[in-house]
Amino acid sequence: MNASIIRAMLAASAISLIPFAASFGAEAVTLENAVSPGANRSDEPLAAEFSLDKAVHFLDSASLTWLNERKCFSCHTNYAYLYARPATTADVDAHRQVRAAAEQLVTERWPSDGPRWDAEIIATAAALTYNDAATTGELHATTRTALDKMWTVQRESGGFDWLKCEWPPMESDDHYGVTLAAIAVGVAPGNYADTPEAQKGLAGIRRYLRDNPPPTLHHQAMLLWATSYLPNLQTEDERTATVAKLLSLQKADGGWGLATLGDWKRGDDLAQDLESSDGYGTGFVIYVLRRSGMAATEEPLQRGVQWLKTHQRESGRWFTRSLVHDDEHFLTHAGTAMAVMALGECEE
Repeated sequence: MNASIIRAMLAASAISLIPFAASFGAEAVTLENAVSPGANRSDEPLAAEFSLDKAVHFLDSASLTWLNERKCFSCHTNYAYLYARPATTADVDAHRQVRAAAEQLVTERWPSDGPRWDAEIIATAAALTYNDAATTGELHATTRTALDKMWTVQRESGGFDWLKCEWPPMESDDHYGVTLAAIAVGVAPGNYADTPEAQKGLAGIRRYLRDNPPPTLHHQAMLLWATSYLPNLQTEDERTATVAKLLSLQKADGGWGLATLGDWKRGDDLAQDLESSDGYGTGFVIYVLRRSGMAATEEPLQRGVQWLKTHQRESGRWFTRSLVHDDEHFLTHAGTAMAVMALGECEE
């Protein structure tokens, strides 16, 4: 993304900046000064004390560095960022720059070059709708364009041709994409779900979900999340069973481990870590349980929040080991986003 283009787009906005990072002495991150927060390491020391400011500083840095270096969007980094950043404040330069880059996909790159994959359409629509709901509460015209384009690539089965890169839990099977599309429609402001286009698309999604049960508990939890917006994606018995399964996997330290939410095979032939709690597992489960209606004061969620507050790393992130190979551990970016969202849902 060309920084001069984004600066020009931002110059047209009259929104002032909030120097949130000042409280711990860090410069507010922008596309122009973003520096990589460093490798996601399992041996990074724990923070001396919990800091939400450091968490969002990490997310700003990771997302803008990804934009600068990769020139693209990914489920685990800058799409996740658009979900999480409004949980604190969206009124910062970093958020506006990532949002502007996502909108540019829809308004500039898709008309000229087309989406890279069908999955990019769904992931962009979902991130923009969630971001709209969490910020202005109104469906942006660009978001509506992305949602409408989503239905043009829906298959007869009701599903979508999702990325199958063997990078779980986000980029390995079609079911994830279908559930993400349902979340996009359900969360979209302005009663978008009631439009004829959405009703037709949702009929296809329900048909797909009827014919294709979720392959993992993670995906059952995704359905639980989607059902909080759209009724009848799960039965009451299915919702109750999903909640019970998630609660049964809480560890003695109060956290959850992502690897326990599926039976994914690693690409490096090592064993999955089924014993440790991590940022994604803990943040995701807390967030979904809150969306299911569980009160933040319930003991399992209080224990989970305590785990998050005591297991943040010095950089502000929450480590999550890759489910595929011990290399970049980019799930740590999504794990940190989910942790911030979970804390926001629990009013922490």
